[in-house]
Amino acid sequence: MLAKDGEKLQKGGARKRRHSAEDGGRAEWKKKKNRGEEGKEGQKPQGDGGRKRLDALSVGYFRRVGERLNEGFEEDEEREMFVGNVLAEVKGKASLVATDRTGSITLQRLLPLSSPDQVGEVLAELGGESGVGFREVSCDRCGGHVVESALRQMSRWEEFSQKDPSKEEEEEERAGMLESQVLSLSQVVKDNVSEFIRHVHGSHVVRTLLHVLAGCVGPPRTEAQPGAKEHRAAPQLTDFEIPTSFWYELKSLTETLMENINLSVTDGAASAVFQTMLTVCHRKRPKLCKQLLKRTMEYLTSRSSAPGVSPLLVFLKDQASSRLIETVIQLSHKPLLRDLYKNHLKGSLVDLALHPIANFPIQRLTAASAGHKLFLKLFDELVQGVEAVLAAGHMGVIVQLAESCAESGEKQDDMMRCLLNAFHCAEPGSRHVSCLPLFMSLLTYEMYYQTDATEGSTQKEVPLTSICYHGSRLVQALAKFKERSHLLSSLRTLSPADLLTMASDPSGSHVLQALITTSSDKGRGKILKRLEGQYVQMACSRLGSRVLEAAWNSASVSQRQSIAQELGNVDGFSAFSFILFI
Repeated sequence: MLAKDGEKLQKGGARKRRHSAEDGGRAEWKKKKNRGEEGKEGQKPQGDGGRKRLDALSVGYFRRVGERLNEGFEEDEEREMFVGNVLAEVKGKASLVATDRTGSITLQRLLPLSSPDQVGEVLAELGGESGVGFREVSCDRCGGHVVESALRQMSRWEEFSQKDPSKEEEEEERAGMLESQVLSLSQVVKDNVSEFIRHVHGSHVVRTLLHVLAGCVGPPRTEAQPGAKEHRAAPQLTDFEIPTSFWYELKSLTETLMENINLSVTDGAASAVFQTMLTVCHRKRPKLCKQLLKRTMEYLTSRSSAPGVSPLLVFLKDQASSRLIETVIQLSHKPLLRDLYKNHLKGSLVDLALHPIANFPIQRLTAASAGHKLFLKLFDELVQGVEAVLAAGHMGVIVQLAESCAESGEKQDDMMRCLLNAFHCAEPGSRHVSCLPLFMSLLTYEMYYQTDATEGSTQKEVPLTSICYHGSRLVQALAKFKERSHLLSSLRTLSPADLLTMASDPSGSHVLQALITTSSDKGRGKILKRLEGQYVQMACSRLGSRVLEAAWNSASVSQRQSIAQELGNVDGFSAFSFILFI
């Protein structure tokens, strides 16, 4: 085995031997332990269900293959020969390689370098003659990644099928092998759909399959690190051409999934599959998506609940089903949103906004309704509970309400008045000028200035220190309002030191940048006047320099001259070259 690629893997092998020495012989100890415990080559000891595993010699080989891939290839011919040799070693034991951690990582990197028929052959061996092998491999922690990587190679289908006009039939046949294996996997998924969509690893394979059948792929899935924060942002998708068979197969797969929609409200993994189904169909099959959304809502609203209470109020408070409802809301058209509010949520928005889970779908509903008259009704209901929602710590609801006001152009004065009351700076009027630090820190007047409500309008000098993420987003939304006089008046009362603090803060810098860029020429001039004397320190700050760049780009000629003069008067300071570069 190693004779074929010995020359090409020589460097990798040398590094491997050094690694074995550096780790104190742990790898060698593991080999001896495995040889002592295994009854025969390639067989795990009892206690692991008798499951086969890749032998130590092969693991070492695939580790060196990975090291060789890190070095890259100077010529395509060299790469193709190398890939062919490695896949020849995989042949006959593809399942063992795919379910081994080292083998899986190597295969995932090798498949994007492989030809369509090579990818198809790997899938064919993983699935077996009837495709039943896909079930075990796809539901394996390592094997699932390999199947996903193979599926993603369909994004090169058009490249495969049109590679050489003189060999059109041959190329189509080679690409067709990969196509047929994808269809075979889809059939296995449909035959075992409840097991696949509930499995922590198998569900990811189904989600990738949905993307491929629809003709759009996102970035490859990565293993989540323990303790890492979950990112809710949707990944960027890339569209690609698909064979005609996928058009019909997607419809068939969605029909099978809809027959098991009950799992989407009880299982988190299954819910994620349905969210993916709706998202990709919305992007590539809008008419199909509209049907799926309607059927999903019909199912959710048809469940039994307490008399006079919509079942949606229960589903909105569940972790799995609430995520599905979020996706439905984001993708819904106006009539469905109107029906959702009128028949199920009307009168319950504040209670839902106070719930630790249900407040997220309410945020999506507020965002989705910004372009419709429905927003006016939502606002009138939600604004009554703003202070309670702030006290509950669900800042995202308040931020989204302000952002929707900015987007729709409606209810902006009411929103500002409500916030002034909620932060206790509406009365007396002298407190208005303190609204900006209160909004940015999300603290009431009494808490920020450490004063008692009975002290009236007495205001202490408090250095600006606490600027939070949601407070920053709130002010950025308010900066888009037509009337910004309260914010600008408050900004002008801040000391130069506070302005420098804002400019150098990860959240505050975005606020200052938004206020500068959205102001009129006269208003911007007043802000820049307050910043005079701080430009050098701003230019020396990673975040402050971005604010300075935004100020420069939006400034008038005279304002630019003032900034450049201040930076240019500093001996030995190179910030002036920064301005020239801009």
